[in-house]
Formats: sequence, C-alpha cells, structure tokens
Amino acid sequence: MRIVLLGPPGAGKGTQAARLAEQWGIPAISTGDIFRANVKGETPLGLKAKSYMDAGELVPDEVTNAMVRDRLAQDDVAPGFLLDGYPRNPEQAVELDGMMKDLRIELDAAVEITADFDVVTERLLGRAAEQGRADDTEDVIRRRLEVYAESTAPLTAYYEGSGHLVRVDGIGAVPEVTDRIVAAVESR
Repeated sequence: MRIVLLGPPGAGKGTQAARLAEQWGIPAISTGDIFRANVKGETPLGLKAKSYMDAGELVPDEVTNAMVRDRLAQDDVAPGFLLDGYPRNPEQAVELDGMMKDLRIELDAAVEITADFDVVTERLLGRAAEQGRADDTEDVIRRRLEVYAESTAPLTAYYEGSGHLVRVDGIGAVPEVTDRIVAAVESR
C-alpha cells in the first residue's frame, strides 16, 4: 500500500497512521519525523532545514521535497508507505508523483479523514489542556482549521481529479475509523 493521509488538525491522522502502518506492515512517514531525523543526523538537508527553522521560517518545498525523495528511496519503503503531513499543497503532490514515477511505483489512495470542525476543536482543546498547551486557545485552533481548509482544498481537488481521493468519516471510536479507512482503501 502507498497511501497519503490528509485531514484537519485533530482528525486523528497520527493515530490512524500508526494503526494502518501496523495493519499493512508498512512504515508511517511523517514530515516532522523526517525533519527531526535529518536535523539530528546533521545531514546537508537537515542543516539547510535547521537554518530556516531556527529563523522561524517555513522550510521551503525544495528542501522538504528532497527529504521526502530521500526517505522514499530507503529499503524499508519498498513494500509501501503511509505519508502523513506530505504533500501539503498541489505543487508538492506533483513533485510526489514525479518521485513515484522515478521509483516506478504508484499511489494507491489519498485518504482524507474528514471531521466536523466543532468536534476537532473540542478534541484539540482537550489535548491542549491535557498537555498544558496554553497557546492552543479556541481562536487559535479555529484559525488553524481555517488555514487548513484554505490550503488543503486545492490538494483534495488535485487528488479527486486524479481519481485517488477517498474520503472517510473520522468521527467515532478509533478502531471504527481504522476499519472504515481499510474498507475504503481495500475496496478500490
């Protein structure tokens, strides 16, 4: 399986990525993990990314794309992968298509975990209280959700246009959502 996971903050992407990776026997790959590994390993790409991160800037697409390309070329990814947090825009999706073409592999699905913004706002407020994150106020969370909706709409349209988009309701018990995703992807 080669899957891209999409969904708003609080929809359960990280939780589902771990469960699905275990079920399908493939690595769950998050851009955050890739960044941390490259920075910790002081790779040339990691040092470049760190310079942007230390300045409080977004890591440019070309650096992110290069890190993902490198990760997808590693041996453990041969049987498949689940990408969480990449691509974030249509330009990165086009780049991912090129990487996969170079590797002679194809995407099985782009799974969008959908969730009502009021529900994910409550989830994120609960998580913020649990983790003592005072900066995650309702206004901040709602703004993050608006930014997600604005920036991801073109990405979901891209995958819908390519016939890869699968939408799955992310509200419910964790195992139920996992079962929905597996059923939706495996029925394609």
